[in-house]
Amino acid sequence: MGVLATLGDLDSALAGSAARPVLIFKHSTTCGTSAMAAEEIADLPADSAQAIDVFVVRIQAAREVSRAIEQRFGVRHESPQVLLISGDRVVWHASHFRVTARSIAAAMRQHLFEPQPAT
Repeated sequence: MGVLATLGDLDSALAGSAARPVLIFKHSTTCGTSAMAAEEIADLPADSAQAIDVFVVRIQAAREVSRAIEQRFGVRHESPQVLLISGDRVVWHASHFRVTARSIAAAMRQHLFEPQPAT
């Protein structure tokens, strides 16, 4: 899991999201719920974890990065929070107790691996 500590880190992580999806985990190091969410991310099935790049934003140390994510994608900040990004757009996000290995894997199947209808 990579760490997003600066705006440059964020830009670098997102630059490749067109080719390889990115999961950003906004983590509060002082929150028990966030600690449980971190365990869930660590428990992602191997096939899911290998299909994406996973990054963590430690909120207390990187508030500027957290704010930039909120502004760039229009997703209100919460923690813990995960954002699944593909093609430089958020395709799914969840917060608090909805941050589970199961919900992330399901979102990946739905938004990344299933063919999308033609428009």
